[in-house]
Amino acid sequence: MALSFTFAAIIFLTLHTVHSSNPPFACDWSNPASKSYPFCNPKLPIPQRTKDLLSRLTLQEKLSQLVNTAPSIPRLGIPAYQWWSEALHGVGSVGPGIHFNGSVSSATSFPQVILSAATFDPLLWYRIGRAIGIEARAIYNAAQAQGLTFWAPNINIFRDPRWGRGQETPGEDPLLTSRYAVSYVRGLQGDSFHGGKLRGHLQASACCKHFTAYDLDNWKGVDRFRFDARVSLQDLADTYQPPFQSCVQQGGASGIMCAYNRVNGVPSCADFNLLTKTVRKEWRFRGYVTSDCGAVGIIHDQQGFAKSAEDAVADVLRAGMDVECGSYLTDHAESAVLQKKVSMSEIDRALHNLFSIRMRLGLFGGNPSSLPFGMIGPNHVCSKEHQYLALEAARNGIVLLKNSPKLLPLPKTSPSISLAVIGPNANASPLILLGNYAGPPCKFLTILQGFQHYVKNAVYHPGCDGGPKCSSAQIEEAVEVAKKVDYVVLVMGLDQSEEREKRDRIHLDLPGKQLELVNSVAEASKKPVILVLLCGGPVDISSAKYNHKIGGILWAGYPGELGGIALAQIIFGDHNPGGRLPVTWYPKDYIKVPMTDMRMRADPSTGYPGRTYRFYKGPKVYEFGYGLSYSNYSYEFVSVTHDKLHLNQSSTHLMVEDSETVRYKLVSELGEQTCQSMSLSVTVRVQNHGSMVGKHPVLLFMRPKNQKSGNPVKQLVGFESVMLDAGEMTHVGFSVSPCEHLSRANEAGAMIIEEGSQVLLVDDQEHPIHIIV
Repeated sequence: MALSFTFAAIIFLTLHTVHSSNPPFACDWSNPASKSYPFCNPKLPIPQRTKDLLSRLTLQEKLSQLVNTAPSIPRLGIPAYQWWSEALHGVGSVGPGIHFNGSVSSATSFPQVILSAATFDPLLWYRIGRAIGIEARAIYNAAQAQGLTFWAPNINIFRDPRWGRGQETPGEDPLLTSRYAVSYVRGLQGDSFHGGKLRGHLQASACCKHFTAYDLDNWKGVDRFRFDARVSLQDLADTYQPPFQSCVQQGGASGIMCAYNRVNGVPSCADFNLLTKTVRKEWRFRGYVTSDCGAVGIIHDQQGFAKSAEDAVADVLRAGMDVECGSYLTDHAESAVLQKKVSMSEIDRALHNLFSIRMRLGLFGGNPSSLPFGMIGPNHVCSKEHQYLALEAARNGIVLLKNSPKLLPLPKTSPSISLAVIGPNANASPLILLGNYAGPPCKFLTILQGFQHYVKNAVYHPGCDGGPKCSSAQIEEAVEVAKKVDYVVLVMGLDQSEEREKRDRIHLDLPGKQLELVNSVAEASKKPVILVLLCGGPVDISSAKYNHKIGGILWAGYPGELGGIALAQIIFGDHNPGGRLPVTWYPKDYIKVPMTDMRMRADPSTGYPGRTYRFYKGPKVYEFGYGLSYSNYSYEFVSVTHDKLHLNQSSTHLMVEDSETVRYKLVSELGEQTCQSMSLSVTVRVQNHGSMVGKHPVLLFMRPKNQKSGNPVKQLVGFESVMLDAGEMTHVGFSVSPCEHLSRANEAGAMIIEEGSQVLLVDDQEHPIHIIV
């Protein structure tokens, strides 16, 4: 009899006792002085409160607050504050703001972001953000945090498959990344899924990073500190900036982090056009801007942009940065003031932004236990609900890449089934499954332990020496193990020694002798083997894709603390896979393209192939959005409100492209009301033809009927995740805005809508749209 188990049986729930200490806060009402300070009066508007507070500070006190480790101001009853905490996919132990040394010793570790993105499920992302925000507040309330500002999400576009930090992002598509940002931020900060609930209060503070065009860490001697990202206005407008604009305007993020790199010659943290003109004036951002750690010093010390340390301080404050992660301002800000390079108005502006956030977090209103979010306690951390959510995210994100000839799911009814689990990641340490920027997990199961819930006597062999680097392999021993069992699962891929912050990849192959191990074991096995890949970035597995001895391939990203159970549930058929790739998987010779080339669009004249599914014109191992299921799904366009769009509301412009005169409208001239009135309602019928219930992402793309230079090959314009029972049919609705979804950036960076025909796509179903200007 096969093993059966419930979620409750495998989840360990950590029970916490309430910590007796109070978290740090200002305006203690037991201190009579607090009642006399207007900055302590929560009934006053925050601008009035911050103005009063700043009027009471000395120059030295003001300058001391401009760094992430802000000291206390005892005479005013203001405690020390730490701006740097991390919460990429769970409250992290990176950064000095969080301490897992009291009643809370762990936090729920969700799948690494790239795998959660593969669910294409905004509500799931919101729920993850909300869970992280609750656990963050609980840790603060337990007096184990010095701050509530978390430097997440990472919403840089995963532009190049070699980028070591691509695992931290939602992938390569601007719309996907934008919707992830909005959902996560609203959840973490305590807003509703649709937004508009906050009314100024913050459960925790989210920070969109790294602004902007940051997607190279260390490649062939070029590092992120010295790299000058040369980016066209066109690519900035329709690729790099949209996630940050959405994060601010729709998500309501209270923080932004400026990046290490330069953009077109100017360091991001010293760029007035980016931080003030774009973010604050155009996007109406009302939060704080922090530097990445050490970014201010490199402006002078490594980039040579500023002539002196004082000039570097002046450059960033003038540009609109508010707080530095580091100590460069501690060392040089006072000198910059004395040299009259920094004005008091710039310092006060920064402090207004910083103290406003602390007040919105409820840290200047007396003991937080009696304020909103004050009742969130240690029992909310590692809750059964949050751990189930981690499992749900992992199993809905794992992508089935190959299933031939319907090898999966494996049978779990036979008592005599034998299984070998082979590979360097099969029984790996927690770091492998968690990915980077993680904290101590509530519970951890290896891939092997997950399989042992189904096959008690599953045989394990590492296959490689030295982990995923696999510099030497125990191929003969692994082959002998494989020969003796019914089924073999090979667990291969990467780890943080191959891809991470400060480390970009130099190739797209499986490391070391992994491929040799895979091929040898596959050849010797009785039945086709199953290959599982743990990695953030794509790997060229073309040979495995076409090897008939490899029957199943699954990409499991870095699946978090319960990824071992999620993977086993899929392979043994207790869950129907539905994840879809959030990045293009390129062939290994893509490494010929310089990682430093920021262009998105292909250039046929030089052989430059372009980047991401939107612009890449070359062979692919797997496409963006690819993913199989144990069910077959069919689609049909049921209705589209307009087949023809007449744009007569503004002046018409002309341009010549590919020797053809094209008529177009500027989105900026149409106006918001006109754009909303032209939205298309698209309804698609979806049916599950399989015998299993399935969570299924439906992806709606657009492509131009006639491809022109500068236009995307195709572009994601909507996605919805639906749950369908076996045989069930449903209708999925999309709202398509011509101004947002049917537009593109021209070379000047302006969004335009061109006259001509577009085609809406869902899988192999098409529906034409005609735009007339």
